[in-house]
Amino acid sequence: MYKQILDEIDVGVHAVDKTGTTIVYNKKMMKMESMDIRDVMHKNLLDVFMFKEDQSSTLVKALQEGKETTNVKQTYFNNKGREITTINNTIPLKQDGQIQGAVEIAHDVTKLERLIKGNINQRVSPRFTFDTIIGNSPVFKQVIESAKRATRTSSYVLIVGETGTGKELFAQSIHNASNRFSAPFISQNCAALPDNLIESLLFGTKRGAFTGAIDQPGLFEQANGGTLLLDEINSLNLNLQAKLLRVLQEKTIRRVGDTKDIPVDVRVIANINEEPLEAVRNNHLREDLYYRLGVVTVFIPPLRERKEDLPSLVQHFIEKYNERFQMNVKGLSNEVIHSFQEYDWHGNVRELEHIIEAAMNIMMDDEEIILYAHLPYQYRSKMHMKEKLDPISTIDPYMNDMKDMSAPLKDQMELFEKAYIKQVLSKNGFNISRTAAILGLSRQSLQYRMKKLNLKMD
Repeated sequence: MYKQILDEIDVGVHAVDKTGTTIVYNKKMMKMESMDIRDVMHKNLLDVFMFKEDQSSTLVKALQEGKETTNVKQTYFNNKGREITTINNTIPLKQDGQIQGAVEIAHDVTKLERLIKGNINQRVSPRFTFDTIIGNSPVFKQVIESAKRATRTSSYVLIVGETGTGKELFAQSIHNASNRFSAPFISQNCAALPDNLIESLLFGTKRGAFTGAIDQPGLFEQANGGTLLLDEINSLNLNLQAKLLRVLQEKTIRRVGDTKDIPVDVRVIANINEEPLEAVRNNHLREDLYYRLGVVTVFIPPLRERKEDLPSLVQHFIEKYNERFQMNVKGLSNEVIHSFQEYDWHGNVRELEHIIEAAMNIMMDDEEIILYAHLPYQYRSKMHMKEKLDPISTIDPYMNDMKDMSAPLKDQMELFEKAYIKQVLSKNGFNISRTAAILGLSRQSLQYRMKKLNLKMD
């Protein structure tokens, strides 16, 4: 019952014991951090998460300082390098005056403020067209041509692509090139709100349906004659997907609490960030809804499969932020160009834009070339992790201790980790910040590992 209660509440809960090892991690926190519970439970949080140079874990601070903090904004990275920002209340847990652990409660403050102000409905003025889409690689040009053909009819469209590939850009372009261009274009992220709210939002409410309910049209009625974009359709629960399928088939909606059907003429474009058949197999997407939505399916390739488009994308973002920041940046250094070509771009075009923006934020006014040192810490740390480690044979302390071949694997791994960290520290004059950057760790994570391995500065 205790675990079920924790998993049902709409806040993230993460608790650690006095060693920093996770002992409680609920479903909401898993969703916020895009983590599997097996990657977090019973592991030290500094082995799992990475923190920016100028920030430290609020949980670790609660353990070390014993102070309670409220409404603290924290940005950090999960084990896949994905950036996460939360607003936390962190409380040290004490027994007999001694700190025995800490608990963190994370709130989605942005969502709460939006709900309080009543600004749930988001009507977008679609500003993108096919002429604004950047990319000349053969694979990308083929996708653009496929999407253009979808503008001739009012068939439903399913746009498939990883996060950050530009799915909404394609959706707006399809709307603007269709005969519905003068009608409303409304966009809603299906993962942004809980199920009970998203149903009322989509289909509307009837006065008296529940306490405080009023006669309110939903997004389908508001988009009548135009286009409704449903982002992350695979995040809707299966019951809501069944109701959506009924609307698509019958072209009528029924407000929550009402008995009357209302006809609607809406073209639905749905976005999904996973392979559709895989989503069907994993029960993230109803098979019948997939076949109904996927009359026209547009697959947007990730940036790593169209790196020929990097120069034009980089130039576009430099020009965008030159105008916004009143700067005169000309381009990238050769080192940055090579680095971008080697990078995997898991965050796709959105990640590229954020990196360019971040780099230009720290450049001096008279600098015209983006250097590797200008790139954000999280990018550089991920690139360092890609670099090959020195051969084991060069780590003499480890090789000497390895002669005992009866030692358990865990002990051998600790010996290697200790020897390698010590060697990198030595090569960098025992500079913690520089060593942490090369190892792809934060200062706090490196210091934690040194303490755990009983590694002292020589």
